[in-house]
Amino acid sequence: MTLFDRIAAIAAVDPSRMALCGPEQGLSYAELHSQVNALAQQLLNEKIARLALLLDNGLEWALVDLACMLAHIVIVPIPMFFSAQQQEWLLESSGVDALIGPARDGWNTTKSFHLPLQRRVPINPVVLPSNTAKITYTSGTTGRPKGVCLSVAQMMMVSESIAQRVAPVNIQHHLALLPLATLLENITGIYVPLLAGVTSRLPPLQVIGMTGSSQFSPSILSQALQRWQPHSVVLVPELLRLLVRLCAMQPTLSSHFRFIAVGGGKVAPGMLEQAQRVGLPVYEGYGLSECGSVVAMNGPGRVRSGSAGKPLPHCQVTIADDQEILVNGTSMLGYIGEPNVTDTIATGDLGHIDADGFLYITGRKKNVMITAFGRNVSPEWIEAEAQLCPAIARVVLFGDNMPVNVAVVQIVPGYEPQLDEQIALLNNRIPDYAQIHHYIIAQFSRENGLLTDNGRPKREHIFNRYHAQINQLCSGKDQ
Repeated sequence: MTLFDRIAAIAAVDPSRMALCGPEQGLSYAELHSQVNALAQQLLNEKIARLALLLDNGLEWALVDLACMLAHIVIVPIPMFFSAQQQEWLLESSGVDALIGPARDGWNTTKSFHLPLQRRVPINPVVLPSNTAKITYTSGTTGRPKGVCLSVAQMMMVSESIAQRVAPVNIQHHLALLPLATLLENITGIYVPLLAGVTSRLPPLQVIGMTGSSQFSPSILSQALQRWQPHSVVLVPELLRLLVRLCAMQPTLSSHFRFIAVGGGKVAPGMLEQAQRVGLPVYEGYGLSECGSVVAMNGPGRVRSGSAGKPLPHCQVTIADDQEILVNGTSMLGYIGEPNVTDTIATGDLGHIDADGFLYITGRKKNVMITAFGRNVSPEWIEAEAQLCPAIARVVLFGDNMPVNVAVVQIVPGYEPQLDEQIALLNNRIPDYAQIHHYIIAQFSRENGLLTDNGRPKREHIFNRYHAQINQLCSGKDQ
């Protein structure tokens, strides 16, 4: 049964069941079925081949996404948090001939269409791999993200596997906290709930307290959770830290949750333990866009602390001789202009699989540090452990071919006096060769070039910016 067959089946037997909701209004499965079919026909009438979607989270985003899938129109979601230059790069490199979003120079508005539809002749009519349904762009560390071409079949395999993994907890209400333009929330916030026949709420990001790519207002988020009491959400590690703090102060916030997925970066086992103590049912997972998002995930009755869970049923995970994680059975069709020629994706991540089949992520292959004393260290391990330090907002560790490890640290405002003590406590938990021996205080932001557009530190840029200070500290000269 396809996703649209599933929507139609529910619309036939239970037409008033709520499918998708905004902050105030919603669409039943019958209304969703009718509106998606109507919009798909309207888009076909416009003779659109590739459509870029630049809208905030909401019902319109979901309707356009689903209508394009039904009409076999390639859709290119554009994150609102991408810079103007990156947005223009996406529009040029993907070869789109239509755009739904704010008015842009060089585009012609289609006034007869009820959505803000604009058209232009494609600048780059690149040939896409056969069966391409969606082009999702990685955020990467460069100004020109890569476009990953995905098929409907691949996205549905992932969605069905996730729905199967979470089924035992009987989720009825999902709340999207991440941008729908990111593949993870696109799948978990729209496709998975609809396949499961449940309700997903898709409020604009500011309504839940999110600004930019990764900044959340604790008070607004708390109000949203109290108001809607979702059974499930999907989080990145930094958002998990915030939710744990909120639930420690307001214990009732955790009472309605049945499943909280966390991914997008390594999570310290201690952070997961803190989440459990405040009543949050957190399940860690792992994935990447090139594999259609989620590859492995813990789930009810199959949890291993510190692991990313067992691989989902649709794919196979193996470990190469150099510990790189390889994924088979769910490969992308290719990057734009670079068709994929193998069914195996070399992820660039390092890890291992235990005797019970649980996958553990230890770091990035390209980031492994070999200290001056010959010890191999994945900085992501230490950076994840630092999530337990309330004073540390972000940290990036350097130690490759160095006699000591130097951390570049962004401090949470107001916690400056506690930093030394918290780093000492962190060092007590880890071996001496992995400890933070010196640190440099810094501010990371998109504006100063030290964060990607989705809020991840740019390791190479940070090292280049602070190279002189790092060398001074390694030579024994304090700041």
